[in-house]
Formats: sequence, structure tokens, C-alpha cells
Amino acid sequence: MQLFIEKDYSALSNKAAQIFANEIRQKPDLVIGLATGGTPKGTYKELIRMHREEGLDFSKIVSFNLDEYLGLTPDNPQSYKYYMFENLFNHINIQRENVHIPDGLVSDINSYCKKYDKEIEKYGGIDLQLLGIGVNGHIGFNEPADEIIVDTHLTDLSKDTIKANSRYFDSADQVPTKAITMGIGSIMKAKKILLLASGQAKAEIMAKLLNNNTITTKTPASLLMLHQDVTIIMDEEAASGIKNI
Repeated sequence: MQLFIEKDYSALSNKAAQIFANEIRQKPDLVIGLATGGTPKGTYKELIRMHREEGLDFSKIVSFNLDEYLGLTPDNPQSYKYYMFENLFNHINIQRENVHIPDGLVSDINSYCKKYDKEIEKYGGIDLQLLGIGVNGHIGFNEPADEIIVDTHLTDLSKDTIKANSRYFDSADQVPTKAITMGIGSIMKAKKILLLASGQAKAEIMAKLLNNNTITTKTPASLLMLHQDVTIIMDEEAASGIKNI
């Protein structure tokens, strides 16, 4: 595991974007896994700048997103498809047929989830997976539980997640209670994983994750400690509770 602690959110975002850019330049047809939420926005903004000013080429890139709310239409500003096009895809030269985002409107969810995983396999798996982390330790929408589902699946969102995500909606009542998410197994199959954590709100979970030499499904992100190539980038606020840095 590699650990980088950057001064602030801007430096964190630039570091993450640089890692992405280096991987893309080495492999122009890179298969990338992408996350949503507040933390990746700075990374995406920097990748857009690199595309426009430095010619970073996304024309052969294939992307797969981690998750999508159940029941939100793609034109809903709170849907993750809307988020991805607004914050990244509309501003780079990625081919639209190479963009894969879970469909929150499908009727046969089980069949769809199996097809999503098979589509990832068709491209040889994810080369570089970007992750954020929830205040309760979730990655994707894999919530703390006694058991963790391996593959892409429909999941119930925890009260902690609904509360945390309510800041993007007019009220907590509007936050969807279910989502389609890649499973822990789908995430762990990525060849390289990049986990970002920013701000004081993430300090407690990052301390829990890195101070304890334990793995538990009650902290899903702890399973990343089993992966052979994980890079964690935090700003100083998120790293404030970590011992022996």
C-alpha cells in the first residue's frame, strides 16, 4: 500500500489526476473505474484541464462507474449519470459507447447486474479504480454489514449514507434508499486501486481504517488492505487522526 498525505484538497486532487494521467499515457486504452460524490470532483476538474491544455487523450479509454441510485432518470441532476457527464465526460474526448454507468431504471436487476460484471470482464477487467470512502467506511455503496455481496447488486442504503448524501437533495426524504453498486469482489478485481479521502469529516474513518490492523465487513474499506496495489491519498485534515505516519 502506498500512502500520500497532501496539504489540502487541491493538492490531493492534482496528485490523483497525475496518477491517472500517467497510467493513461502508458496505456491509452486504459479501463478505468470511476466514483462520484464530492471528493472526486477536483480530480475530474484537473483531468479536464490536462485534456484541454496538455492533450491528455481519452479517445480509447473505457470507463465503468461504481454505482447509481435506483429510480432516478439520467436527466435528474442527482443521478450519477448526470454527475459524470456534467463533471467529466462532456469535457473530454471519451467515446460515448465506451462509457458504462449502472442503469437505475432497469426492471430485471439481477440479470442486469450480471451483464454489468460480464461487460467489465469483456474488456479485460478494470486497470485503475478510483474510490471515495463513506463516513461509515463504505466503498461504492457496499455498506457495513455482517456479510458483503461479492458482485454487482442492488443494495439498501444505510441511514448514515442517506444522511450524508442528503446535502445534495432538498431534503433527506428525497434521497433514494436503494442503489445498484459494484460489489466488493468487482472492486477488488481491479489491477490498481486509488482511494481518496478529504476533509475533517473523513478523519475518524481513515483513522479507524489505518490505525487498526484488522479487516472487517463492518468497515468495508478495510478489505482493501488485502489488495496488492492500493494507493491512498488524503489531505491533512483527513489524515489528522492517523498515528505513526
